[in-house]
Amino acid sequence: MHDSGYRSAHRTLVRSGLRRLAAGAIALLLAAGGLSLTSATAATAASTAGGATATTPAPTTAPSGWLHTDGGSIKDSTGKTYVIKAAAWFGMETSNCAPHGLWSISLDAGLAQIRSMGFNTIRLPYSNECLAAQATTSINYAVNPTLKNLSPQLVLDAVVARAKVYGLSVILDQHRPDSGAQSELWYTAQYPESTWLSDWRMLAKRYASNPTVIGVDLHNEPHGSACWGCGTAAVDWQAAATRGGNAVLGVNPKLLVIVEGTDRQPDGTTTWWGGALGGVKAKPVTLSVAHQVVYSPHDYPSSVYTQSWFSAANYPANLAPLWDKNWGYLAKSNIAPVLLGEFGSTLATPSDTKWMTSIVSYLANTGISFAYWSFNPDSGDTGGLVKDDWVTPQAAKLSALKPLLGAGAPVPVQTPTPVPSTGTTTTPTLPITPTTPAPAPSPKPTTGTPPSSSPPPPPSPSPKPQPGTTGPPTASAAGPVAASASWALQSSWADGYVATVSVTSTTGASGWSVTWPDTRATAITNAWGMTCSLKASTSITCTGVDWGAAVGTGQTLSVGLQVAAPAAPTLPRLTVTAR
Repeated sequence: MHDSGYRSAHRTLVRSGLRRLAAGAIALLLAAGGLSLTSATAATAASTAGGATATTPAPTTAPSGWLHTDGGSIKDSTGKTYVIKAAAWFGMETSNCAPHGLWSISLDAGLAQIRSMGFNTIRLPYSNECLAAQATTSINYAVNPTLKNLSPQLVLDAVVARAKVYGLSVILDQHRPDSGAQSELWYTAQYPESTWLSDWRMLAKRYASNPTVIGVDLHNEPHGSACWGCGTAAVDWQAAATRGGNAVLGVNPKLLVIVEGTDRQPDGTTTWWGGALGGVKAKPVTLSVAHQVVYSPHDYPSSVYTQSWFSAANYPANLAPLWDKNWGYLAKSNIAPVLLGEFGSTLATPSDTKWMTSIVSYLANTGISFAYWSFNPDSGDTGGLVKDDWVTPQAAKLSALKPLLGAGAPVPVQTPTPVPSTGTTTTPTLPITPTTPAPAPSPKPTTGTPPSSSPPPPPSPSPKPQPGTTGPPTASAAGPVAASASWALQSSWADGYVATVSVTSTTGASGWSVTWPDTRATAITNAWGMTCSLKASTSITCTGVDWGAAVGTGQTLSVGLQVAAPAAPTLPRLTVTAR
């Protein structure tokens, strides 16, 4: 799945007491922002989390040393069975090239909260485009001063370094080649397989001495023309995963190689993108280093897409046999470990509630590892583990996950240290004019087609992330101070959006303001580099402050804001004043 509302064909309530977790996590993050949580507020937060207590798993910390596989289990360096309990924090695969939410919270606050919820791992999506980029957008440097001026690669270094502080492991996920749209295959015309392989070798080398990075998810959700073991090199994902896994293990033989499925089973039935792993039984991925392959399906409820099994008369009792057939058999038959790489829901419908109860029970009973989608609240399909303020826990979701995570415990936010550089990467100097790339097409390969006997892919929707809608630059009135500005949509969801404003001055400006129409905005949730006011049902006006107050001669300044609104404006025309 993906960010601000994209999805392939995918993306009860167990009311077990989440009192301590909800209250503790809220207190922790409010304290991090210099606020206090009264006992009355804490009690309210606890009471909303549900009531009954239950037997829950003990907290799991990051493993000591590297992981490997043994039959259907993942083992740590001591031979003890280890369960990966991950949460996805996306954004480094979007045009922002940075984890979303850093416009509101610090990296450390987000990691501390994920750890406090009971997770032991971060699944970190990225795009090959972002790995090569020189700048990120939408990071609030007042909240994240150690990330200032860092390239996306150095931001990734920072995430790995800070995750270690909180006892969190990291799984790197090649979510897509470019930052605009999910691709069927592991490559596109713009980002060929050679780039995919060289980037994986680079990352494996970069973190070769750092067991915080425990695994690599070779490609997110192969689907469409992708096949499993069909023998056509251009589309055979099983063969490509073998090449990719060997490339990684040739550099670091201790990494887990995580291989997703396709969307089509050997018998012709279809399922979620990446969710079909029935072909592994006859054609497994066999790598140069044994005991490192983990298979990773995705699974979602009916609110993401109404698959046929949701309308069956025996739903939800039909789910466990379906999961057994598609991927669970691998772990149950002791063939290979499984990491359910994505699952999540808004829990807004009875069907979703039944699905969540069923899949949590299935994971708990089988001991299968998992990665929840997502920490981010700006996933349009599932929402997040926190609300739109990026702070308040989603108590109902955490209650539903309690059989897997336990009750959690507050984790203090640490003071970040300077970002280490574990490789040679050029750190850009500001100002940088951020670009919002248009989504590159994901063409079919020019050689080879799937076997003619393969059934067509299911008629499943594939919502995409907003590629970044950019408003036309608008010049200020003629005068001694010349300035122009452009507006770019970075992400949007059901209740709001994030936009970047780039202000340029050929003469230099000691101050500036920008106004644009927005008739549906209801509140300004946050802003960085500027202060913003809302004229109800009319417009938004923002004025540069702090580090965003002045624009140097010939320079471009990038600032941003988060807005509560049912929809973002389309190509708004800006009015700029400068002095």
